[in-house]
This record gives sequence, C-alpha cells and structure tokens, in this order.
Amino acid sequence: MQVQDDKPYDDINITPMLDLAYVLLVIFILMCTASVQGLKVALPEGSSAAKSLAGQKLQAITVSKDGKFYLNTQQVSLVDLESRLGSAKAAFPMMQVVVKGDATTNYQGIMDVLNVAGQLGITQVGLATKNASK
Repeated sequence: MQVQDDKPYDDINITPMLDLAYVLLVIFILMCTASVQGLKVALPEGSSAAKSLAGQKLQAITVSKDGKFYLNTQQVSLVDLESRLGSAKAAFPMMQVVVKGDATTNYQGIMDVLNVAGQLGITQVGLATKNASK
C-alpha cells in the first residue's frame, strides 16, 4: 500500500481555532464584569432600563439608613467626602460617581452627596437601584 505525499489537504481542522475563540470569550466575559465597591444596602427600585457606567475611575458613595456616608467602604464625614472626591477628581477628571442610598434613608443625605458632587464639577453621577419587580 502506497501513501501519496504530494496530495494537498482538502479540509482544515478548525478545532484549535474554536478552542482559542472559547478561551478568548471566557477572558472577555471575566474582564468585562465589574462590580461597584461599597456596603450592602437595600436599594430602591428603579426602571428596568439601566445604563452601564464605564470610565477611568468609579467611586461608590453609600448613604446608610442611619445617615452615615461611606466612600467605597470607608466611613467619612461630609467634609472629608468633599476633600477626597476633590483629590480624586484632580487625578481623574472624567471620574464617575455612583450613589447608593438605602431605601429607608433620609432624602437629605442623598441631596448632600449630590450637592458635593455638583460643587466639585463631577457631572457623571449615577444612582444605584435594583431591578424593578415584575
């Protein structure tokens, strides 16, 4: 029995390409999923249409139900929050802020945070909510 070495291959093995595509897909999914740091609070319900926040730097400000302010996970006063946000704004001019307020918190605490962000010129501010129940 003779083997013909001069005959070109008619089919292409795509298994290695599919393996590479699946690995790249898994890496893409892992790199794109990001969570907002902060404390757990009972979020108020919002609409089901939500925009994702993608930017250079993301700061999470949490207002607990007893009116305490947290920047990411550290408890801060309102004056300290203003100074830390100001220094972060200087480092990242396109900084984004997410405000997480407990559903039972006093509305004035949320307004205080929004006023501080407005005074510092932070225009990209989002309010964290949970998905609406259907």
